[in-house]
Amino acid sequence: MKKFHVLNWTLFILHLIFVYSLEAQEQLRPSKADKPPIIDGKLDDLIWQNALSVSEFKTFAPDFGKDGTEHTIAYAAYDSENLYFAFRCYDREPAKIKSSVSSRDNIISDDWVCINLDSFNDHQSLYAFYINPLGIQADSRFAAGQEDFSADFVWYSAGKLTPDGYNIEISIPLKSIRYAGGNPVTMSVFFERFISRFSEHDSFPELDPAKGMAFLTQMSPLIYDDLKKTTLFELLPAFTYSRKYNLNQNQLVKYEDKGEISLTAKYGITSDLILDGTYNPDFSQIEADAGQVDVNLRYALYYPEKRPFFLEGNDIYNLAATQSSVVDPIISLVHTRTIVNPLTGIKLSGKIGTKSTIAAMYAMDELPQDESVIYGDYAHVPILRFKQALWGDSYIGGIFTGRETKNSNNNVLGIDGNIRLTEASTIEWNGLYSSSKFVTGPDKKYGHALGLNYNYDSRNLSYDFSAKDISEDFNVETGFITRTGIFGLTGLIRPKIYPASSKIQRIDLEAFSAQTKDKPSSLWETYNYFSATGFFLGSYNARVKYSYSTEIFGGEKFRTGGLQFIVGGLVSNVISFSVGYKRTNAIYYSQDPFQGYSNQINAIMIYQISENVESYSSFIFSDFYRESNSELIYEYPIFRERLTYQHNKYLFFRGVIEYNKYKQQLLTDFLVSFTYVPGTVMHIGYGSLYLKNEWNQYENRYTESQNFNEANRGFFFKMSYLWRN
Repeated sequence: MKKFHVLNWTLFILHLIFVYSLEAQEQLRPSKADKPPIIDGKLDDLIWQNALSVSEFKTFAPDFGKDGTEHTIAYAAYDSENLYFAFRCYDREPAKIKSSVSSRDNIISDDWVCINLDSFNDHQSLYAFYINPLGIQADSRFAAGQEDFSADFVWYSAGKLTPDGYNIEISIPLKSIRYAGGNPVTMSVFFERFISRFSEHDSFPELDPAKGMAFLTQMSPLIYDDLKKTTLFELLPAFTYSRKYNLNQNQLVKYEDKGEISLTAKYGITSDLILDGTYNPDFSQIEADAGQVDVNLRYALYYPEKRPFFLEGNDIYNLAATQSSVVDPIISLVHTRTIVNPLTGIKLSGKIGTKSTIAAMYAMDELPQDESVIYGDYAHVPILRFKQALWGDSYIGGIFTGRETKNSNNNVLGIDGNIRLTEASTIEWNGLYSSSKFVTGPDKKYGHALGLNYNYDSRNLSYDFSAKDISEDFNVETGFITRTGIFGLTGLIRPKIYPASSKIQRIDLEAFSAQTKDKPSSLWETYNYFSATGFFLGSYNARVKYSYSTEIFGGEKFRTGGLQFIVGGLVSNVISFSVGYKRTNAIYYSQDPFQGYSNQINAIMIYQISENVESYSSFIFSDFYRESNSELIYEYPIFRERLTYQHNKYLFFRGVIEYNKYKQQLLTDFLVSFTYVPGTVMHIGYGSLYLKNEWNQYENRYTESQNFNEANRGFFFKMSYLWRN
């Protein structure tokens, strides 16, 4: 009983410390405008003469607490329906500013500024609005230590290069974000600037080196008076049309010719609670996915979500103590790409009160015809998530996921939480329970997953320890999990060294160890590595990593360690590159696995041919040799070239050519894309697949050819329009 009282008093004292530290933060009061600015990047509107401004930017990468290499001023203002921000970014070498007229979310290697906005001031999550010097946007949601760039919001920006740097103007409609009601409304902000040629991140407010990268608890409160209360209502109708051809002997024959209509609606019950509904949500692929090595895999490849209906509030599903190390098999408990062909869906997400967050969703997934005989026509998918904020960025939460068909079901129930113990350390945990009924057996199977993670991060040192226990029968049909039936312990330590040299900014040393028991075989495997990463000459970085590791597969233990090198950086403001090479021991995953070794190469070069034209070249190579006799099992090289002409921020033309030598296939893909705002878009695409085979009429079959012949052809058209009240 005494121990319980000590724990309660300890948590209470920690709570008071965090409340006091938050109250001590400087409060910012943006000025209210009578007339909105023209978003053109000129900063000549009257609003900016009277706006709140901050200029005490300090670095937090590659080191903390130094004056920014270049001077930055950030401004904040608002009216009853919009938040306005601006930046004046000075630069003594403006010719070295890296920027381009690019597509959305393709600017992270440029110079940029960012508005990190915690719209509830609850230290649980934030919106990030990135803008490069020419006004091109990227945006994301950050929660539970994970940043998701698949989110797209409706906001407006402009940038303008000047003789002494560049200017940025931003307008964020209140209808595009979720925020607490009341008057005044308190949000919080973290202004950020990135200078690419120095790999330098500057910020206001300044980050405390003792707290490391825990910026959710170090943001400056923003106080807004008299924001207008409006009811959000959106409709997003979309039309897609596709026509596809397959090779039949020597003729391309049409096998698909169809159009589809979808509708998504959004209604704001309050400013912080949103109801979404959808019918036949669109998932037309506007461009072929970049090729990946898809042979000899232990688990499936991961692809992100793109459908607007599923993106609203998606960050709420992030679970504590997942993705806690490089060997953590739980990637996500809610991966909505598992809902492949939804016919309809409804979702409620947002805040209930000041501390409680909820996300509830139901979707009806139409099953393929070959599965419907066994499972019925539909799978029903309910998901419920609840989070209760505590102090700082601490919270406790619960989750339920389900998937049910005519003859099978899967349900998962769990709790998770994050507690900030000190300014620099947190402890995260989760406990999950699953029950599953399969077509193949009459009995249900039950499983569990337990996760615990301790993390410490400061300027000079970071370390991390985790424990994971997952039973063999743990099953999550709504998530993405790479492995079950393991118990593991991990530890990582990362000292950071700051040499007294103008050429080397920082050196990160890293030692990691994971010891994992494979429950089916009762054998232990290990994964250990030591690495050194150097940041030098402004924008360059290089890493060398040596690992000693083993892996259990099919009840056998195999060696998987090796050596890895990576180097990359900006050669100039128009050329950047990254090259990596890895030589490791490896497993051939099959019913009869065997020991081998592998070489892997990943190389990327980005060349900004002009302000509007970008060349993105990549090369991927992987091979595998049987160790016993050095027999080559496969070689898998992929060459890809993507050339983009961005006419302006709305319209681009893109061509892709990809050669996969392993599959002996050539892919061409052409796309014209117009995006006014996310939701209001038009895409026209045309692609072909060429194979090295031809129809042999004498043998009545396809035989190998020396030339590429067109085997598939496809055309699609997509148009959607976002209507907002």
